[in-house]
Amino acid sequence: MAIDKVKEYFKHLHMEDHILEFDVSSATVELAAEALHCEEKRIAKTMSFLVGEQPILIVTAGDTKIDNAKYRHFFGAKAKMIPGEEVEAIIGHAIGGDINENVKVYLDESLKRFQTVFPAAGTSNSAIELTIPELEKYSNFLQWVDVCKDWQESAN
Repeated sequence: MAIDKVKEYFKHLHMEDHILEFDVSSATVELAAEALHCEEKRIAKTMSFLVGEQPILIVTAGDTKIDNAKYRHFFGAKAKMIPGEEVEAIIGHAIGGDINENVKVYLDESLKRFQTVFPAAGTSNSAIELTIPELEKYSNFLQWVDVCKDWQESAN
């Protein structure tokens, strides 16, 4: 089970008690915000794309949308999301779980306006609260990108 991998990962960091599990679904930004009693923009949503044959994940704030022009400028290709039913085979997990080593992770600038954010923790009813430096450290991200729109108006 993906949450067991997440718990094991954070156990050696003495952070396994930071993982939150809910009796309700947190599978969408809206549901996660409701379960956590926080604003949707603080949910760190992960979007799966293919750049050519390379699978990538972009972690963004919950109130964002991909800006196709910014995405194309940065990645040199049109934004092509991986269909939900193919995510597990390509990324290595169902939505919300662990990832394959060949998957590149990017963090979007929209997250930097928060002290902490809530990414999923391996299941559709879990999350973990992380500071931005913790998110950088534990996500094994490649770099920060600016590929989203519709968040600057709601910046803190």
